[in-house]
Amino acid sequence: MLGVVVACVAGTFKSEACTRVVYTGDTAAVEGSGAQALRIVGRSLDWSTPIPTNLYVYPRGMAKVSNNKGKVIEWTSKYGAVYAVGYNAGITEGMNEKGLAVNGLFCRGTIYNSPEAEEADLPQMSLSVIAAWMLDNCATTREVVDMLKSTEFKIVGSTFDGGTVSTLHWGITDAEGNTAILEFQKGEMLIYETEVPVLTNDPAWPDMLAINHYWEGIGGGNFLPGSVKSPDRFARGYFFETNVERTNDLNTGLAVARSIINNCSVPYKYSLGDKNLSQTQWRSFCNLRDKQYYFEQVTDLGIYYVDLMECNLAPGASVLYFDTENARNAIGNITGQMVESKPFTPMY
Repeated sequence: MLGVVVACVAGTFKSEACTRVVYTGDTAAVEGSGAQALRIVGRSLDWSTPIPTNLYVYPRGMAKVSNNKGKVIEWTSKYGAVYAVGYNAGITEGMNEKGLAVNGLFCRGTIYNSPEAEEADLPQMSLSVIAAWMLDNCATTREVVDMLKSTEFKIVGSTFDGGTVSTLHWGITDAEGNTAILEFQKGEMLIYETEVPVLTNDPAWPDMLAINHYWEGIGGGNFLPGSVKSPDRFARGYFFETNVERTNDLNTGLAVARSIINNCSVPYKYSLGDKNLSQTQWRSFCNLRDKQYYFEQVTDLGIYYVDLMECNLAPGASVLYFDTENARNAIGNITGQMVESKPFTPMY
């Protein structure tokens, strides 16, 4: 049994709202050809205040640790990856050169620790690098699931944004479309391997599926829930992803994925008189087939992307960095605009 515990200072919860949708292209068109269908993992990052998020590309062959104290897990990265790093201190999500995407979303009911695990002398895995651990070591969702099940660790993590506790669950999808949802409920690690293409926030995965099943019975062609609440965004994302055209054309597929995520986003400066209500701050789109990572802040003028196939990911290559906060006019392929950088310092 995997033991997990989080060492976080209790903090005030703010209203969180993120949406993740996996768009799958025309699989029938490539069946038997050896080619891959287009798959794009789109997500919105919603929060009551801006979360500064910059882009880093890490090469293969980098030695890393899961924490800076106590027992730790050590690894050397097998795969290069692009990370979206919040506050230049913790990885929110990323995609590696094999087309594996890992996205962290808030889930209010998350409890990492159990009384038994809290006392256990297990290696400590920081929330700031757990996504890197998965992306660095695994090429497929199956490999991530096997690694999670076979590795004992406990989760530790700092608070952020004035004391907010990082209660997260993760969506994991590979280039073949295999998806798993990783949650921690009442101190137990739960992994759901699923074909359902959507993830939002709370409630926990089984309860969310039950709510969505109700809306499936209503029929989205007749009525869809329109609020910014997590179950409503889930129902809209699910209905639209399952009722759009399947295409392997990148431009069309990206437009489809963006339109779905836009439909599940929260308007910027939305408040209803409550300053803690979430607003969509940025959106990302992982093109798992072509290894391109798209990013757009809602206050910027355009969308831009990093092409991992154009990056030097060989062992010993430099870490690359893109400052999104000073990129209001950026658009298109910004791979060549990334600069050499030191690795970010994890907020253990």
